[in-house]
Amino acid sequence: MITIEDETTATLAARLKREREIRGWSLGQLADKSGVSKAMISKIERGEASPTATVLGRLSGALSLTVSALLSSASPVHHGVRKQAKQPLWSDPETGYVRRQVLSGQKIPLELVEVTLPPGKQVTMPASAYSFIQQAIWVLEGTLLFHEGDRVHHLDTGDSLELGPPQDCIFENKSPENCRYLVAVVRSSY
Repeated sequence: MITIEDETTATLAARLKREREIRGWSLGQLADKSGVSKAMISKIERGEASPTATVLGRLSGALSLTVSALLSSASPVHHGVRKQAKQPLWSDPETGYVRRQVLSGQKIPLELVEVTLPPGKQVTMPASAYSFIQQAIWVLEGTLLFHEGDRVHHLDTGDSLELGPPQDCIFENKSPENCRYLVAVVRSSY
């Protein structure tokens, strides 16, 4: 049985290769722009490896795409209810971080992403992944330490944060429980 997560991995492989080829970039050029090795990019494009969240952030930043766009197929415009069972999932193989694409606006430049960050884990995202978006975080359950450059924000259940200018960021869960939060992304260029 093919799961939504398997479909997302296959979609990522095809989308990454397509986006690279549209730009006329070689593997080496994407590697130079993203800081991700040619070997890893090749494995991802062949569906042989799943990138970590950090690698995904570097690739999306280099391509000037949101992570959601990189993980999604170029499917027709979706109208109506998107059932939870049909919302694409992606999991970081290194940390167990799980990302659910709740909404990927086709008519409006809005994306909603639900993230579950396991206890004792952290995910680093490069500033390049934020250079063309604005985002806010809303903690649904648990506690999140969000490192925005040199600043550290402590967010508990119900707390929210609007991010400032693009900086390297770390999402960290030091608690013994999962942290579940919603990221609202507004694409700057629409």
